[in-house]
Amino acid sequence: MIDLYYWPTPNGHKITMFLEEAGLPYRLVPVNIGQGEQFKAEFLAISPNNRMPALVDHNPLERRRTDLRIRIRRDSYVSRAEDRAVPSGRRARQYRSAGVAVLASRRPRADGRAESSLLALCARKIPYAIERYVKETNRLYGVLDRRLAGRDFVAGDYSIADMAAYPWVVPHEGQGQKLEDFPHVKRWFEAIKSRPATVRAYALAATFDTSSEMTEERRKILFGQTAASGAGK
Repeated sequence: MIDLYYWPTPNGHKITMFLEEAGLPYRLVPVNIGQGEQFKAEFLAISPNNRMPALVDHNPLERRRTDLRIRIRRDSYVSRAEDRAVPSGRRARQYRSAGVAVLASRRPRADGRAESSLLALCARKIPYAIERYVKETNRLYGVLDRRLAGRDFVAGDYSIADMAAYPWVVPHEGQGQKLEDFPHVKRWFEAIKSRPATVRAYALAATFDTSSEMTEERRKILFGQTAASGAGK
């Protein structure tokens, strides 16, 4: 059994999508980042950088006997698996060379708006900052659109590259983007949205209450981290 320390953010979604596609048994352990649960000592013992998602695999040797090897690192999402989720051989090399290039540039630029909306997250609206990130996100949608021209998915076959990118495109309206402007992304998005594993992953997410108002206290928890925040006190 795998314990997935999780909250329904884009980073959380991509892991549940992967686990559902791979058919691996797992248990969700909620980590409410809006209430600061990522700073509790018991979670820091698993994820010293106080970031979720985090995985604890209680049967790694058994999984090795089934010839499934998984490595996942937060922020430099790495995975090797002899499974449907990750292509092998030449296709895997294509994923690393093309998929990672798209994803590595998309996520840091877009996530300021992706979790809900920059307009909702920011206490003070700065027109220059908003315009800059909306335009940069638009540019990166264009990169993804060009990558998808002539292929069904980022690396050709459906893979972990698509699972990692899809959750950041789900809140496209909050990012100030229209999928109609990116026909290849739109087609790709709809194909992934309809996959049974994606439906199951997002159905799990819907059971979590994420409707809390963005108060000043919650904003400090999410964006006011210092060295002391990670002390687990």
